[in-house]
Amino acid sequence: MGPMVQGKVAFVTGAGSGIGRAAALLLSTEGAAGVVCVDIDGATAAAVAGEVDDAGAVGLPVRCDVTDDDEVGAAVDAAVARFGRLDCCINNAGTSGAWAPIAEHPLEEWHRTIAVNLTSVFLCMRREVPALLAGGGGAIVNSSSGAGLVASPGQAPYVASKHGVLGLTKTASREYAGQGIRVNAVCPGTIRTPMLDGYIDANPEMERMLAKVSPLKRLGEAAEVAAAMVWLCSDAASFVHGHSLVVDGGALGR
Repeated sequence: MGPMVQGKVAFVTGAGSGIGRAAALLLSTEGAAGVVCVDIDGATAAAVAGEVDDAGAVGLPVRCDVTDDDEVGAAVDAAVARFGRLDCCINNAGTSGAWAPIAEHPLEEWHRTIAVNLTSVFLCMRREVPALLAGGGGAIVNSSSGAGLVASPGQAPYVASKHGVLGLTKTASREYAGQGIRVNAVCPGTIRTPMLDGYIDANPEMERMLAKVSPLKRLGEAAEVAAAMVWLCSDAASFVHGHSLVVDGGALGR
């Protein structure tokens, strides 16, 4: 079996670190012709685009606030202008948000978390779909979470946003399946990323507690989620539509 995404042009949001960076690099080593590295931090987008170049693809860094419709549109336009088309899109940008019971949750944190985690996926898809259709179809992978399937007390905005991502994914899949676009989601469990490392550094006991939840007794790695994303982008997943792929080491017991 050859490279999973040979010759494809990919668009990855939240590409500056964590799962997004891992996906951008795996796309590169799996044969992608170009990888558009989108992040709100232009410096990290540029750094990962350089790593993409080193890995064998052509990296295009784009600084973009995915909650801004005009900036999202400009990012997709930049991708098409550079590579001529889009073949696969990974909508990965997100935030963990604040922790508090619903009655105590700051309203501004609700709006921010919904904007970054949910509205951004809608904005990205509405811009990506026309670009994919222009090239004859393609694949979209949206980042949800294990919290998109179950409750997580103290994280109401995050949980609501990630449940919402699955609703968008299923709806878009039904809308565009007949036009050659596959839309799926990944639901990562507890994954070692810079965002999580910040919490662990503040409370070293947290890693042991989080690892206990998994039957594998460890945290997941960003590369393990990236592998699922890139497979969903590939032609090997040609009959997978509207699916929520859980990558959590068996923690949910589904």
